Amino acid sequence: MVRLTICPRSDENLYDLLVRKELALRKKKQGTLHRHGPKKKDEEKWGHASKHGWIRFQRCLGQVLIATIQARDNAEEWQLLNSFIGFLDRHFRVSISSILISYDAPQD
Repeated sequence: MVRLTICPRSDENLYDLLVRKELALRKKKQGTLHRHGPKKKDEEKWGHASKHGWIRFQRCLGQVLIATIQARDNAEEWQLLNSFIGFLDRHFRVSISSILISYDAPQD
């Protein structure tokens, strides 16, 4: 599992920006990351169109986002990470101050 801490510039509401962008892309039948599961306040679960896994993220204090990336197969985790970071960079580069990546210890 990979954890991301995404810090916005000033008080940008990254959570709302991400949710609105995914909705806009879904309405146009575009994009590879789509919302899955029930709606929850300040929490989202996204799946990838072709990779087996999911990305969960939630809004925290100061509009910081915490995201966890999990793949069914650990060998595909890097592809989900690559896809999500690419999505963030393409659409929200000017709104993001920093992204911290943390890796969990591998399970034997």
